[in-house]
Amino acid sequence: MTDGPTMQKLDASDPATRSADIVGSNIEQLKTLFPEAFTERKVDFDVLKQLLGGAVDEREEKYGLNWHGKRRARQLALTPSTGTLRPCPEDSVDWDTTQNLMIEGDNLEVLKLLQKSYAGKVRLIYIDPPYNTGKDFVYPDDFRDSIRNYQALTGQVGVDARKLSSNAEASGRFHTSWLNMMYPRLKLARTLLREDGFVCVSIGEEELTNLRALMNEIFGEENFRNLLLLRRYDKNLNRQFLERGLKTLNVGAEFIVVYARSEEALLNPVFRLARAERQTRGYWKGFWNAADRPTMRYRLLGVEPETGQWK
Repeated sequence: MTDGPTMQKLDASDPATRSADIVGSNIEQLKTLFPEAFTERKVDFDVLKQLLGGAVDEREEKYGLNWHGKRRARQLALTPSTGTLRPCPEDSVDWDTTQNLMIEGDNLEVLKLLQKSYAGKVRLIYIDPPYNTGKDFVYPDDFRDSIRNYQALTGQVGVDARKLSSNAEASGRFHTSWLNMMYPRLKLARTLLREDGFVCVSIGEEELTNLRALMNEIFGEENFRNLLLLRRYDKNLNRQFLERGLKTLNVGAEFIVVYARSEEALLNPVFRLARAERQTRGYWKGFWNAADRPTMRYRLLGVEPETGQWK
């Protein structure tokens, strides 16, 4: 009987300690499509623009989501990681037989490290990022700017700290920091998905608009599939109205934004269950029936129906 394989120690020069070279992969794909656009191993953009014809947009003003730090966030997604994943059999359950994998670490670095083994292989990604309410969004990286630093970087104050803009923006840094945090992670998540894969992102109303614009850019507007509205169950609707009033109709709700990797990706139906299975497992009904359910009747905005149910 022989012992199992021993774990070899890796040094910094070992290729296994580096994540996938995304930039190199992009260049190779471009070279395959447009070999004539390469001169002495460099991209000739004039030739590339000629080959792409009318698809090139050179307008100075164009539609899109922009913010301070976007270029850096894009570059961050392309920068290889020099970390590596270390197995922990002693902290694991059924190490030799399990088919599950849990990774502990910074999600940006982990997403980079997963590129080598899982690029183009993942069917579904679910992300639950910070909702960025302005109070609980704290992320331990360099994107978190102070108000003064943010104002200086965005030209709202000069070097002597005097205001250059009459509409100084304090809350913008929260959106900027959040977008800089999300962009590289969504970019890397897309490369992990299969062509028939999907990504679902939970979000509140604070960043819903920015998230939609961001995902339209990364995944393509044509790959938007749905916006799911979820009711929060920590308080009933009347209690929420009593505490916060009707300042917003999104009180008590959050969202899941769903995008596909490609236009060909289709959602599987969820109602393919035999009648016997429906009675024990339940199933989704995509329509509303008119059943009279007393448990679905309650006082709402001063009205309490005697029959039927709230839709």
